[in-house]
Order: sequence, then structure tokens, then C-alpha cells
Amino acid sequence: MTVRLSAAEAAPTPTAVSHGLRRALGRPWVRITLRTLIPVAILIAIVARVGTGPFLRGLLSLDGPTVAAAFALTALATVAAAWRWRLIAGRLGVGLRWSTAIGAYYRSQFVNTVLPGGVVGDVQRAVDHGRRADRLGAAARAVALERLLGQAVQVTLAVVVLAVVGMEFEGVLLPALGVVLTAVVVGGAATAFASRRVRRALAHEWREVREGLGSVSVSVRAVIASVIVCACHLGTFAIAAVAVGADVPPLRLLALGMVVLIAASLPFTLGGWGPREGAAGWAFAMAGFGAAAGLSAATLYGVLAFVCFAPAALVVQSAAVLTRRRMRA
Repeated sequence: MTVRLSAAEAAPTPTAVSHGLRRALGRPWVRITLRTLIPVAILIAIVARVGTGPFLRGLLSLDGPTVAAAFALTALATVAAAWRWRLIAGRLGVGLRWSTAIGAYYRSQFVNTVLPGGVVGDVQRAVDHGRRADRLGAAARAVALERLLGQAVQVTLAVVVLAVVGMEFEGVLLPALGVVLTAVVVGGAATAFASRRVRRALAHEWREVREGLGSVSVSVRAVIASVIVCACHLGTFAIAAVAVGADVPPLRLLALGMVVLIAASLPFTLGGWGPREGAAGWAFAMAGFGAAAGLSAATLYGVLAFVCFAPAALVVQSAAVLTRRRMRA
């Protein structure tokens, strides 16, 4: 006997579709594939639109003075980020030395510039610190908290800057940021209201946040460190823009740089590439300075990041290998 199903019965329900999507996105190879394909697709679309000229212009603008200035700003940003990490890790009972924090941060930034997603280096930093301190959970929370605080400060600065000097973008980016933040808050509240398990998990995480940032002194210093990090990245982008010949007034360049930094912090990047270049081309075109100038500046910015992180990361890795060999001997 043949059983025939109606169209409504044969079609998958929204719950089944949602469950299937969650299962698919939960697989590591799916996430890695998406984080690779999305930035590659963005770069291909950019090249198809404007050609390879802006990218070559950015590469050919690399010179000694530009690298020296970027190296100094990168070093200052890394020290400030390591300071933020040490503050929070100390509050959670897994403190670490300055040399260890700076070296590990250099290495994690280098890994983030060459691998998809921009978080693999931070995961490695958390695992290495957790193994040394024999407290993997606390070390992972310290890294997650300091990165979360850095992103929160960057978004706050972006909102302020775009509201004051980013007239072209406030009608697009500010509502977009508002929608995203509202969706996160409402979604989290709805999920917590519906599930006691989620409420317990959120309460636990909130206690961890208060433990890591509960001290006013630590919170203020960590925010100051985050502001320094953001300012150094903005300075590096400004150096790249000047090096490629972009004639942009300082305040306008500040707004453009904030747009680029927000795009570069998205989790769907290929070592930082992809959304950053797309946002730079769009922002410079919206501001009337030409998409090509933005693409060239973003390209040089990415190259400078690699050039500044690679030597220090190789030194740190070599020192770690030598230390392990001496310990075995």
C-alpha cells in the first residue's frame, strides 16, 4: 500500500530546518570552510569590479620609513594588549610575566594574520597559558574577557567617532550596529527567559566577568589599554593611507579607519583579508575619495601587519623551542 503525504506534511518544518542548520554550522569543517570561502568570495568580487591595480599599488607603497613607523605602533599596541591580558588574568588567579604575555600576544597576532577566522592565535594563547598555570578554564576566560573588552571599547569608539565626524556612514552603520546590538540583547533575553539552564549559564558567566573586571582600578586600566590598542591600529592605517597617496583630511581619515577596523574584526576573514578590503573600498567611495584609494590603503595595512608580527613571532617561537629542548636535556 502506498502512503501519500500532503505538501504540508512532506515539507520540512521550520524547527527541523533550524535544527539542521545548527548541526551543520556546529561542525568544525563547515565553520572553517565558511570562514575561508566568504573572504575569498569578497576578494574575487573586488578584483572583478576594480581589477588588481589597487592591490599592487598598496604592495608597491611599502618602504622603510613606513615599516619603521608601523613597527613602533604595532609594538606599542602589543604591549598595551598584553597589559590588558595580564590585568584580567591576574584578577582570575592566573597571572603571567610581562615577557611571557608580550611574546604570546605577538605570536597569537601573527597566527591570526595567516589563518582564517582571526581567533586561532587567541585559542592557542589561552591553551598554552592554561597548561603552564594548570588552570585551563581560568586562562581561557581571561583571554575571552580581554578580547571581548577590546571589541566592546572599539565598537564604542566607532559609534562616537562616526556620530561626530562620520556623516556619510552614520545613516548606514549606526543603525546597523543598533540592530545587531538589539538583536543580541533581545535574543539573549528571550533565550534566558525560556531556559533555566541558559539562565544558570549566563549567571555563571556574569560572575566570571565581575571577577575578572570587578575592580574599578583593573577595569579603568584595561579600558585605557584597549583605547591605546585601537589608537595604534588607527595610526597604522593612517600611515598606510598616506603611503599610498590618499589625500584625506585627518578627521575624515579617523572615521574611515574606524569603519575598516570594525570590518577587520569580523570573524569571517582570511587572516584579516576580505571584509577589511571591501569595507575600505566602500567607505572611501562613500566619502568621495575613491574605492581604489581605500583598497590600496587596506592592502598596505594588511601587509604591514604581517611584516610587523612575523619577526617577533618567529623569535618567540624559536625561544620556546630552545627552552623545551633544554628542559628535555
